[in-house]
Amino acid sequence: MKRNMLQAVAFLLTVIVLGISFWSCKGTKTTAEAKPKPFSQVVTPEWAKNAVIYEVNTRQYTPEGTFKAFANHLPRLKELGVDILWFMPIHPIGVENRKGSLGSYYSVKDYKGVNPEFGTFEDFRLLVEEAHKLGFKVILDWVANHTAHDHPWTLEHPEWYNRDENGQILSPFDWTDVADLNYDDNPALWDAMIDALKFWVAEANIDGYRCDVAGMVPTAFWEKARTELDAIKPVFMLAEDEGQRDLMIKAFDANYAWEFHHIMNKIAKGEKTAEDVWTYFAKEDTLFAPTSYRMMFTSNHDENSWNGTEFERMGEGAKTFAVMTYTIPGFPLIYNGQEVGLDHRLLFFEKDLIDWSKGSEYTSFYANLNRIKKENEALWNAANGGSFEKLESSKPKEVLSFVRQKGDNRIVVLLNLTPQEQVFILSDKNFSGTFTDLLSGEQRDIAAGQEIVLPAWGCWVMK
Repeated sequence: MKRNMLQAVAFLLTVIVLGISFWSCKGTKTTAEAKPKPFSQVVTPEWAKNAVIYEVNTRQYTPEGTFKAFANHLPRLKELGVDILWFMPIHPIGVENRKGSLGSYYSVKDYKGVNPEFGTFEDFRLLVEEAHKLGFKVILDWVANHTAHDHPWTLEHPEWYNRDENGQILSPFDWTDVADLNYDDNPALWDAMIDALKFWVAEANIDGYRCDVAGMVPTAFWEKARTELDAIKPVFMLAEDEGQRDLMIKAFDANYAWEFHHIMNKIAKGEKTAEDVWTYFAKEDTLFAPTSYRMMFTSNHDENSWNGTEFERMGEGAKTFAVMTYTIPGFPLIYNGQEVGLDHRLLFFEKDLIDWSKGSEYTSFYANLNRIKKENEALWNAANGGSFEKLESSKPKEVLSFVRQKGDNRIVVLLNLTPQEQVFILSDKNFSGTFTDLLSGEQRDIAAGQEIVLPAWGCWVMK
């Protein structure tokens, strides 16, 4: 495909430039010193500064699977303390090459339409209006890289699609139910896609987008789209991407911390340790601007359906890793059902209802995490939060120990990342005093050099 050829040329040019840069800097200063620090020109809406995002799978949320039925959960979600409602794609689903009986939400047949399974456009508009009244923001999942095979564009604009040598429309990867769009030399495609993006902001008053496989679409497209969307109202843009760093310069407020998610899964299996957390953040600080949000998660729709629930992947450490996503620098996600301890892989192409009848301990657990985040500025998102400093301990591989501080707000976090009790000493002599554990409400008196005992997967979040 032409896009792949351009990417290959871009990579070759990058290698050449880096080589020239190395030799020109030799004898004066190191390449690392010459490398510019990450920056972003994106102006993130003020309302996102301490927000928690919540992913909604409309089909599986209620027996009815409709917007009207979901609206009944808004007061409960308000009490839970989430802020941004991210709806998986709500558009009509293609029939041609459909997977399963109901198909994938990500096989879009009409970008301005609504899946009749969920209701009507007016139903969705009223849902957004009701959500706004309760203080929520609403973002839509957007699939810009591909369409359904029976999208009208395949007939009206065949030149907008990538094709093989026989003229057959290509599918990305093994996603046989979708047709790959070709953004190269097709400015009319850019205009049509941006027109559809603007439609939902202007007509339904949504607050932004989560953009599927954003890195597979040209960065220049997203930058143009962001400019035109912000002209309607300031939006929040989340990229399902981590590798395309240029997306974060002018187009997106946030992206996925996929690598960190995989690190957590490996720590749970004993394949990595707490020290790998620090290695990750040392690298992350060189890749993204402090103002860019990194979305942290223990589950999402892909992980739940294809790789297993957090309990399958993280076992008894699931809650510990959830606490981690709320206390390290980042932007925490709850996938619907996690707040009731969802321990089932939801089917992707069929009806498969979330069981809301159990898991009240998880409801209070996540509500408490949301409250802790809101009330402590040190834990706010990206540059809105505080410093992130390591506390040296006698068990650096087993225990993740750190301080977050902004102004007078100081939060000390100790996480046992093993299935065994850990007894350790913090080397920091300044670590002493009376602390309140924000998770349990207990008071803890800790003296400098005192042995600390954390149970298996134990968590202390202390103020």
